[in-house]
Amino acid sequence: MATPHAVLTHAPEQFPAPLVGRPASRRLGRVRSGLLIGAAAALTVTALPGSATAAPGDAADAAQAAQLVADASHQLEIVSEQVNEAKVELERQQAAAATADQTAAETQTRLDALDGQIRQLARSAYTSDGFSQLDVMLTSTSADEFVHQMGTLDAIAGHTNDVVAEVAAAADEAERAQTAAADAEAQAQKSYDDIAAQQKDLEAKIADYQSQYAALSAPQQQQVLAADSGETQAVPTAVVAASGAAQKAVDTALAQVGDPYVWGAGGPDAFDCSGLMQYAYSAAGVSLPHSSSSQSQMGTPVSRDQLQPGDLVFFYSPVSHVGMYIGNGQMVHASTAGEPVKVASLDSMGSYNSARRIG
Repeated sequence: MATPHAVLTHAPEQFPAPLVGRPASRRLGRVRSGLLIGAAAALTVTALPGSATAAPGDAADAAQAAQLVADASHQLEIVSEQVNEAKVELERQQAAAATADQTAAETQTRLDALDGQIRQLARSAYTSDGFSQLDVMLTSTSADEFVHQMGTLDAIAGHTNDVVAEVAAAADEAERAQTAAADAEAQAQKSYDDIAAQQKDLEAKIADYQSQYAALSAPQQQQVLAADSGETQAVPTAVVAASGAAQKAVDTALAQVGDPYVWGAGGPDAFDCSGLMQYAYSAAGVSLPHSSSSQSQMGTPVSRDQLQPGDLVFFYSPVSHVGMYIGNGQMVHASTAGEPVKVASLDSMGSYNSARRIG
C-alpha cells in the first residue's frame, strides 16, 4: 500500500520566486489576503489514539483510526485547494498590475509629447513683452507642473485651452495609474508572505498526517482510502462526449488513470484534483485555473440530472474537490493522497455540490 506523497516536493514550481530584492516597479496586483485566513485553523490533524496499532481483530479501534486519518486527508485537500486559489488570484492581479504599469507608461509618453506642444503654442501666443514672465513659467520640469503654475487658462491664447485641459487630464490619469500600481505591489508582497507562511504550516501538518498514516496497518490504510474516495471502478471502454473539446478532455483525463495524487501537482505525471481538470481541458485548447473553487465559476451551470461526459462535478461546501463526469454515474478524478487517478462512482465523495459545463 502506497504511503501518501509528500505534498511540497514540487513547491518551488508551485509558487513564484520571492519578491524581496526585485525592482520596485509596478508589476504585481492586489491579492485578497483573506483567501487564506482560517486555512490553518481548518487543518486539524487529530492525533491517532494509542489503539491505532491495535490487533487487526479490534474492528472498532481500526475504524476509529481509519476515520481520523481519512478526515485529516480531506482537511489537507481543503487547504491545498485554498493555496491553489490564492495562487490563481495572485496571477490574476499580477496581470492587472502589469496593465496599470503599461497605462502609466503610455500616459507619461502623452505628457512628454504635450509638454513640447504646449510650450510651442504658448510662445506663439505671446508678444515679446510677455516672454520674461513666460520664461519663468517655462522653467518647470514637467507639463503637469507647468499647467499648475500658470494658474489660469487666460495666460494662454484661447486656441490653446483644449491642449492645456488634455495635459491636465493626462497628468491626473498617470498619477492615478502609478498610485494604483504602487499600492498593488505592496498588497501583492504582503499576500505572497502570507502564502509562504501557509506553505510552511502545510508542510508540517502533512508530515504529521504521513506519520499517522504510516503507523496504520495495511488493512487500516486500505480502509482510509476506501472511506475517503470510494472504491475504484473499471475504466469504460468508450465514452462519447457531446463536443470535440469535451471529448478531448475526457480522453485525456482517462489516459491519466493510474498516475499518483500529489497536492498542488498539475501533470504531466502527477495530479491533484483541480490540476487534473486543468491538464485535461488544456489538451482541448481550453484554459482553466488550477483551483477547484475558481473552476466552479467557469462555463455554465448544469443540473445533476442533465450531466454529460466532460462536465466538471464539484464536491463539499465551500467547493474543495472536483472530478470529471464520464457517464453512467461515474467520474474520473484525482481523489486523495495514496490513491492514483481513478474512475469512481459520482456518489463516492459523499457531498455533491454542483456541476459546470465547459465550452
